[in-house]
Amino acid sequence: MQIPVELPEKFRTADDRLRLLIERVERLEEEKKGINDDIREVFAEMKGTGYDTKIARMILRLRKMRPDDRAEMEALLDAYKAALGLS
Repeated sequence: MQIPVELPEKFRTADDRLRLLIERVERLEEEKKGINDDIREVFAEMKGTGYDTKIARMILRLRKMRPDDRAEMEALLDAYKAALGLS
């Protein structure tokens, strides 16, 4: 898109930089879409081989956590389950 009015040089530079940044975000969004498609394919493959994808997603969340945070969460979960008679 071109601006019909001639801009001073300092604004043209900012305009070019903004355009480059926008284009960079657009490229990254495309890459993100491709990666998300790849992840969906892996989960479909996982499901096709008989694995439970809900459990796999839970495992992924747990693996992202720090060990101390994970231990604290598991202890709280055990305490809540015991309080509700689920264990």
